[in-house]
Amino acid sequence: MFIITGANGQLGHAIVKKILGFVSADQVAAICRDPQKAADLSALGVQVRPGDFDKPESLSRAFEGASQVLIVSSNARAYGGDPLIQHQNAIDAARAAGAARIVYTSHMAASAHSAFPPMHDHAATEKMLQDCGVVWTALRHGFYASSAIAVIRDALETGVIETAADGPVSWVAHDDLAEAAAIILSQAPDKSGPTSPLAPTQSFDFKGLARLASDFLGKPIHHKIIADDDMRAKLAGRGIPAHVANIILGRDIAARNGEFATVDPTLKQILGRSPISMRDLIAEQI
Repeated sequence: MFIITGANGQLGHAIVKKILGFVSADQVAAICRDPQKAADLSALGVQVRPGDFDKPESLSRAFEGASQVLIVSSNARAYGGDPLIQHQNAIDAARAAGAARIVYTSHMAASAHSAFPPMHDHAATEKMLQDCGVVWTALRHGFYASSAIAVIRDALETGVIETAADGPVSWVAHDDLAEAAAIILSQAPDKSGPTSPLAPTQSFDFKGLARLASDFLGKPIHHKIIADDDMRAKLAGRGIPAHVANIILGRDIAARNGEFATVDPTLKQILGRSPISMRDLIAEQI
């Protein structure tokens, strides 16, 4: 039984659908807080089970019969929660259920020293996995391209992409990462540890995104760098909480530091094709 958490989220939902290309639906359980919102997965024959990272007792039932558990990382920190408690709850439940492997959606920039706060959580969770006593795989994702698409959408109104800093980012489509996760889940692991970076073969800084969007959309979009303190003040003026502002500002600083610059052939090799390009994502989503 393949257990996939976060089944109502963009990534988890896509992974459930992709893995059906490799195993039968009766071997898949999709875990989410509200099963009623996953009716489309039930219609495909997938078992949809209620499970909440904040309620360990719910996970013991949700993970029943697990051979592999894929834990989609929590974004609780953006809402003032503690993703590390949630991740530990999920790891403990997977181990108790007798899972032979735990797969976790990490990031290629995972580090306790990153300027981008979510990377601290990924690094700490990978340490939990090292200590859990179960075979594990950390999927070292590139940066979700949906973030770049959101930035471009905002710039369509203003004509400007504003960031506190700039640097190359390896933007990756959720669909590519979901397909790679399904392929990796369907293969027997030979050892524990993180994957190579699941990144594209080309990166774009924010200036490059602005230029790409301008060329493709036929509308001038410019990039503007704002000083760190000015950006923090601007975010506060929009009513954005300080902990969220730290995440946004940290992303820009980490990009400036080159934390997201890595390009790698591994994702292309796993997929057997080139990853979806930013140009194609702009065409499809904007």
